[in-house]
Amino acid sequence: MTKLDIINKVIEEMGLQKPKAEEAVELVIDKIKQTLSNGEPVILRRFGSFSVRDKNPRIGRNPKTGEEAEITARRVVRFKSGKHFRDAANK
Repeated sequence: MTKLDIINKVIEEMGLQKPKAEEAVELVIDKIKQTLSNGEPVILRRFGSFSVRDKNPRIGRNPKTGEEAEITARRVVRFKSGKHFRDAANK
């Protein structure tokens, strides 16, 4: 499912006009990104939670050549699915 599919479902189920549906979906995505960039978790009950983790720098290895390379420190987004979401996905 793509973002356009989600927008089309919002149009279909909520009866919104396409510009309003696009705006609503974009607003939700932007708020999630903004909250995560501030280092705060996003918890969506019955779906899951997003959080940001800091990764330390480390030495990695190119599997093809065996050459070592430094992997810089970075922040990564982690998603943990909620029980209801896992149960629905496993049906």
